[in-house]
Amino acid sequence: MKTGEIFITHHDMARLRALIEVYGGTDSPHIDRLKVELDRARIVDPRDIPVDVVTMNSVVRIKDLETGEEKTFALVFPDKTGAAGKAVSVLAPVGTALIGCREGDTMEWTLPTGTMKIQITEIIYQPERIGNYDL
Repeated sequence: MKTGEIFITHHDMARLRALIEVYGGTDSPHIDRLKVELDRARIVDPRDIPVDVVTMNSVVRIKDLETGEEKTFALVFPDKTGAAGKAVSVLAPVGTALIGCREGDTMEWTLPTGTMKIQITEIIYQPERIGNYDL
């Protein structure tokens, strides 16, 4: 569960809403969670997104606060996840949890295997940070 304000670029919002239209007929708690997150998001122009926010195609490092394990991956649309575990779909539980959050944020959510709590330790790459506004 995220409690702080989240940010979404208007480009990402449009693409994520279209994605929900495609997958919205499925009985998926992750789709429902993504809808809730998008409904409460602050929508900004890509040029105005804070540099410490996870946007689509960002590369992030997260830390599992229970195990201390760290992972690095890109947050991508479902059709771009074939990169040998180095990409996570925005429709996956961790992807849905990360979109719009800031570096340093922690979040917790329930999975079938139990509760997971992670922290975003670093945003290694954010497209908007370097002027890629239309990825």
